[in-house]
Amino acid sequence: MPSRSQPAVPLWELAQLRRLPAHQAMDQPTLTWIAEHRPEQAVRTVAVADLLADLPVLLVPKATWFTSQQAADGIHGVRHNARVCLLAALLAQHYRLESDQAAALCLSAAVHDCRRRDDRADPGHGRRAAAWLSHHHPAVTGAFGLDLSAESVAAARTAISLHDVAYPAFSPAQHRAYRRAEPLTDLLKAADCLDRYRLALPRWWPDTSRLRVSVPGWLHGVAADLMLHSEQAHLDGASHHDALTHARQIISRLP
Repeated sequence: MPSRSQPAVPLWELAQLRRLPAHQAMDQPTLTWIAEHRPEQAVRTVAVADLLADLPVLLVPKATWFTSQQAADGIHGVRHNARVCLLAALLAQHYRLESDQAAALCLSAAVHDCRRRDDRADPGHGRRAAAWLSHHHPAVTGAFGLDLSAESVAAARTAISLHDVAYPAFSPAQHRAYRRAEPLTDLLKAADCLDRYRLALPRWWPDTSRLRVSVPGWLHGVAADLMLHSEQAHLDGASHHDALTHARQIISRLP
């Protein structure tokens, strides 16, 4: 597959000018800029081959689950959701979640942004994705090969519905829902936060002070590597699934 055409003005320049469009796709100049400005905290210091070897098959959502092909290809699309899924699996492993909880967390991560309408502020997209999952969860869990209880699917929906709402902004009803799915919500927010290294301004990169769980330092380097390698592979012409598989294989081989 040939490499993808590049825009006249890259995302990182548009971000500086505050002119980012509603739909944003990674471009080569922006990815190169991010790699060159990678912060010290996102330089990986530990090997993760054993950790990745113990994880299940990567869950890559279908492009048809998104609001449009443009959304599926964008910075909140297929690759972002799949990376958040892998990062969530690593967090589930770190926090020793039970298998059903870990699977529900990965499910929530894999589709958490599937109802976004644009790549700028899109209030309510978590609620829309949760509603979408309530109607489509048999097909989604079937596609992923997951066998989850009704309670686990409900917890995944709750985590999705709250992932885009800041903790201080929770309504009383959201607080009550959060208490029923606290671990999943906290870890989904953390995994989603870790993939922010794909964004075009450093001030948008992960700020773990906003989280309610501790993120191990080594995960920042994994998140940055996963993003850089998968986005580069996709820019070079790989499919979503192949780009993510390629990135996971590279990370597993790095010292």
